Amino acid sequence: MILRQILRLSSLFRSAVSVQLRRNIGLSAIIFNKTKELDPVQKLFLDKIREYNTKSKQAGGPVDAGPEFQKEMNESLARLQRAYGEGDLTKFPEFKFEEPKFEEAPK
Repeated sequence: MILRQILRLSSLFRSAVSVQLRRNIGLSAIIFNKTKELDPVQKLFLDKIREYNTKSKQAGGPVDAGPEFQKEMNESLARLQRAYGEGDLTKFPEFKFEEPKFEEAPK
C-alpha cells in the first residue's frame, strides 16, 4: 500500500516536473531565437537586398540596366499602346466602381 502511494506521488511529481521543463524549454527557445544573430547566409541575402534597394533609389529604376534595356522597354510600351489604346502603361490602372442601386420589393 505504501508502495502504491509512493508510485502515485512519483508519477504526479514526474508530470509536474515535465510540464515545468516543457514550459521553460519553450520559453528559452523563444528568447534564444530573438537574441540570436542571423545565419550568415540570411545576413548576406538581406545585405544584398538592402544594397539593391539603395542602388535602385539612386538610379531611379532598374539597377545596371543598359541602353538596350531602355530601348526594349520603349518598344514594348509602344507595341502595347498600339494594341490596347492610349493611356500611361507604366502606372497601375485606377478602378472606379459604383454602388449598385437596389430597390426594395414589396412583401
